[in-house]
Amino acid sequence: MLHDVETKGARAGVPEQLRRLLKGTTTVGVKFSEGVIIASDKRATSGTFVASKSAVKTVQLTDYAVATISGLVADGQYLVNHIRAMAELYLLDMDRPLSVRGMAKLLSVMLRGYRPYFLMAHLIVGGVDWEGPRLFNVDFFGTVTEEDYLATGSGSPVAISVIEEGYSPDMKEHDALRLVISGMIAALSRDSATGDGIDVVVVSGEGVRFLLKEEVTGLWRELSE
Repeated sequence: MLHDVETKGARAGVPEQLRRLLKGTTTVGVKFSEGVIIASDKRATSGTFVASKSAVKTVQLTDYAVATISGLVADGQYLVNHIRAMAELYLLDMDRPLSVRGMAKLLSVMLRGYRPYFLMAHLIVGGVDWEGPRLFNVDFFGTVTEEDYLATGSGSPVAISVIEEGYSPDMKEHDALRLVISGMIAALSRDSATGDGIDVVVVSGEGVRFLLKEEVTGLWRELSE
C-alpha cells in the first residue's frame, strides 16, 4: 500500500530509510462520459515484506465520492477519515453537499498544513456532483490537479501506459471498466509490490457502486483470454 515517491522524497529531504519503504501499490482513476471508475490492488507492503493481502485502499467518502490511498497507511487513513467528517459537517452547516473539488482542496490544505513535515499519502479523489464527473490527483506535497485519468504507486508506469493508449473522453462505463481492469492486470503482472486482487468502484449519477468480486473476476478472465 506504499507508493513510490523516491524522486520527490529525495528533493524534500525525506530520510533514506523512509524512502526505501515508500514503494508499492497501484491505484487507478479514469473518467468516463457519465462518471468515474476507481481501482486499487489489495497488497500492502513494508519494504519487500507483504504485510497484508486484503488491504482496502479505496474508501467511500460520501454517497457521490470516493478516494484511494497510496503511501503510509496511517497517514492515508487519517486524511480520508477527516475529509469524510468534514464533508458531513459541511452538509449540516451549509445544507448542500461539498463538491468533489472542495474535498480535494481541503485535502491539499491538510497536507500543506503539516509543513515542514509531511504526511506520506498520495490520493485520488473522484466522484460525480452538480459539476459532473470529477477526478483529482492530490500528492503528498498538497499539489492538486484535475485529470481525465491517472495512476499512483509503484505499478503506475505500467498501468498508465495501458490506460493512456486506450482512453477516450467519451467512452461509456463498460469500456472504461475494461480499460481500468486491463491497466490493473498489467500492473499486477509486472510490479511485485502490487497484487492479491483488485477492488473496483464505479461512481455515477446513481451513486457509488463497489463491484462484486465475481464481477471483477469475470472481467479479469475475459480480458486475460
